[in-house]
Amino acid sequence: MKKTILLFTFMLASFYGFSQDALYGVRAGYTISNLDFDPEVPAGIENAHRNGFFIGFFGEYSISKTFSFAPEIQFSAEGAKEENLRINYIQMPLFFKFKIDQSLSIGVGPQASLKGHSYEDGFKNFGFSALGGLEYLITDEIFIDFRYSYGLTNVFDDNDVDLEAKNTNMQIGIGLKF
Repeated sequence: MKKTILLFTFMLASFYGFSQDALYGVRAGYTISNLDFDPEVPAGIENAHRNGFFIGFFGEYSISKTFSFAPEIQFSAEGAKEENLRINYIQMPLFFKFKIDQSLSIGVGPQASLKGHSYEDGFKNFGFSALGGLEYLITDEIFIDFRYSYGLTNVFDDNDVDLEAKNTNMQIGIGLKF
């Protein structure tokens, strides 16, 4: 574990040290999330989507004229609408962006999540997701974006319940680069 953290820190420092251009910023917006149960929603559970918000801070480091790396830290309200299915996360998306033209870019990457509330509530404390999105620059500093993430891990503790569900989440946001 220590080697992994050291390697990750070295990679981030390398991107920072060799980057041609570094930007920092904030993004916030609206989330629409739900749980994807496997094989189906159990009886007695209303799996309606949850509307919430997210807010985060990011760094964006240019690797080349068309590629950049954007690590981030954000808070996101996810899960489902039912009170006992709501999960709030502190997340770390590692977003790799490809610039299509001056204003439009697409991105993909992994996302690690840490549950931000009670630790013994039947939900796993850590989660991992796959992330994809679009970003459109309105000006050099202001942008809008859309992201979709799909959970790769079961949100329920294996020991507590015999259910399997994964987070699905859409984010519609606006951001400021400085």
